[in-house]
Amino acid sequence: MSQQFHRAIVVGGSSGIGRELVLQLAASGCQVASVARRSEPQGEGIKTYVHDVTDFDTIPALFQQLCLELGGLDLIVYASGVMPAVGPDEFCFAKDKQMVDVNILGAVAWLNEAAQRFGQAGGGTIVGIGSVAGERGRAPKPVYGATKAFFECYLESLRNRVGTKGVKVVTIKPGPTDTPMATDHVGKKLPAAEAARQILVAARAGKRVAYIPWKMALAFFLIRRLPSPIMQRLKF
Repeated sequence: MSQQFHRAIVVGGSSGIGRELVLQLAASGCQVASVARRSEPQGEGIKTYVHDVTDFDTIPALFQQLCLELGGLDLIVYASGVMPAVGPDEFCFAKDKQMVDVNILGAVAWLNEAAQRFGQAGGGTIVGIGSVAGERGRAPKPVYGATKAFFECYLESLRNRVGTKGVKVVTIKPGPTDTPMATDHVGKKLPAAEAARQILVAARAGKRVAYIPWKMALAFFLIRRLPSPIMQRLKF
């Protein structure tokens, strides 16, 4: 049965997939808190909050404030992520740390709060926007892929921990999507609005894992089975 959401937090709601999720949730009648470093999405049913996800110490109080102002919570989406350009011979710790801080630690800080609240309430939906980049160790972006692999394992662990209490944890694995972050991808990309629509379908259905679009599941079923020496030669 498809679930309708009434009160939602979208972390990373100012651009790309996150912005589209905010707009589509609001259009469905959901009250949405959009949390991001920039205050962009505006409109009926949308509250915007300026916040840097690496400001970890402020997250517990901000989470409680948002739940109070929304009058409850039944959905949280972690859509924040960074993927700085990395040269083929570049090993930049500052860029790597930024990806770990935003893609991993920010996600854990926000979603731990939601998991605790939803577990105690006996319901709620957690959605994490991962990436197919976490499926294999790929040459161009070692740390970005590793952060997404971590995120997938963390979401599965949350699902196993609070899933028995009525909480849905949905792992989203988008392929190439037309967002400001995907500047170096060559080829056809899924429009962010369509990606958001498919993500909400998966979230309302309470799916465990959803590839966006679905054909990515087949492609990475094959890629996961490639021997490591072949992956090393492909360099994609």
